[in-house]
Amino acid sequence: MPAKTPAHPFYERLSLVLIGLLSLGYIIIQGKEVLDPLIFGFLFAILLYPTASFLERKLRLPRAIASLVAILLMLAFISIVLYLVGSQISNLASDWPQLKGQVSQSLDDLSEWVQKAFQINAAKQMNYLHSTQQKIMASGTEVIGTTFGALSSLVLFYLFILIFTFFILLYRTLLINFIVWVFTDNYEAVVRDIVQNIQSILRQYILGLLLEMFVVACLACTLFWIIGVKYAVLLGIVVALFNLIPYLGIFTALFLSTLITFATSGVNSAAFVALSVLGIHIVDSNVLLPTIVGSKVKLNALITFLGIILGEMIWGLSGMFLSIPIIAIFKIIFDRVESLKPWGYLLGSGQDEKRSTMKTMKPAAADKA
Repeated sequence: MPAKTPAHPFYERLSLVLIGLLSLGYIIIQGKEVLDPLIFGFLFAILLYPTASFLERKLRLPRAIASLVAILLMLAFISIVLYLVGSQISNLASDWPQLKGQVSQSLDDLSEWVQKAFQINAAKQMNYLHSTQQKIMASGTEVIGTTFGALSSLVLFYLFILIFTFFILLYRTLLINFIVWVFTDNYEAVVRDIVQNIQSILRQYILGLLLEMFVVACLACTLFWIIGVKYAVLLGIVVALFNLIPYLGIFTALFLSTLITFATSGVNSAAFVALSVLGIHIVDSNVLLPTIVGSKVKLNALITFLGIILGEMIWGLSGMFLSIPIIAIFKIIFDRVESLKPWGYLLGSGQDEKRSTMKTMKPAAADKA
């Protein structure tokens, strides 16, 4: 019998894994300008695939036209949401004198409190504000240039997302056949299973997020309307949009909604709005998220939170959005590759994986007995 090849020692395998992770991280960081819109385009293509496929099968449209129409329908939906937000913001701008008076009164009250609490008179406070204003005005040109550059980059980023979405929808058959062809025939069934599960789970995850956002918006608008907030629809949409950012979005939504309510309705309404946002977050975290989204992507909270932090460190805000779908893709792959199943178990919730592990271990234990 041929001699068995000795296994590589643990430290050698660990070193290779660490080198691979560092190399992958470097490539991801350096390739952000291309990979970021490409992954967003991939997610949008998965979301729009049923629509494009329906247009091809039922209306007999060419694939290019069907893909373009699906993207235009998505843009129409986004435009409706932006119109609702923009109309509310225009109403908010029309009340600028009232907002200015409320903020001015609040600043006067704050100045008086600082003077009593820290023994800093109003003259010193005004000198500090004046010096800060001078610094801001001195760097005004740089701020305007930076803002213009950021806006132009953002427009190009969205344009690249649409282009990538169109090409992925157009060449989806070619891309899937390429992925299958890369591997040998022995793994064709596994590869196709992975591809199908990635499409299905990510599509359900994105639709679940949209449904969750709609429910949160309805809850927030209803509560704000009951409280008597002037811009209930705007604040409800703001809370729902920022709720898409896991864990961290709630703090931004809480700050913005409380600040706008304080400037328009006073302290009491702002306090009720803050309590309402916290209550919505509790209901969302314990009821909506596990029911609507959690059943689609079974990841444990520790890995999810770490993924969000690493995503923000690597790609900023877009990394926070993409972290959960990317981890879900890795989990689907890990669960279907025998040597990587422990990593899939680490990413998962530990419930279903534990049952399957116990089932596979029992026959082995019986054989030993």
